[in-house]
Amino acid sequence: MADSAPRRTAIDANVLIAAWSAQDALAAMALKVLEDPQRRLIVSDALWLEVFPKAQFHRQHAEQRFYEAVFSRAEHVPWSAELMERAKDLACRYGLAAMDATHLAVAVVSRADELVSGEKPAKPLYRATEVHVRSLWTH
Repeated sequence: MADSAPRRTAIDANVLIAAWSAQDALAAMALKVLEDPQRRLIVSDALWLEVFPKAQFHRQHAEQRFYEAVFSRAEHVPWSAELMERAKDLACRYGLAAMDATHLAVAVVSRADELVSGEKPAKPLYRATEVHVRSLWTH
């Protein structure tokens, strides 16, 4: 019997931040997503901009190494006109904040199976129908 393909999982910055904090049940859920060998993580330039600059500015070298380790084994989606157009459309359609729309667009453009978010399930992000959006809060 052949192994099934890994689940293609886009993540938002809240997943990385929660995992790095390693302080509560949410952190444990985030680490479970990041370390799951049955997942192919999908990251983006937008995600990079949310986590790397602050860690670098504050000379949080261990935090930077943590993010680098995640990015090094993930599929990377770069900025593109298509991505930004999709994000604008999604933002207007669902009433999303800019970064939520961008993360959702990354998931859609990359044909992810899911977007895992650290946002609480009541947020507009969970209205999306283009890709399944899962919350760390409900795992």
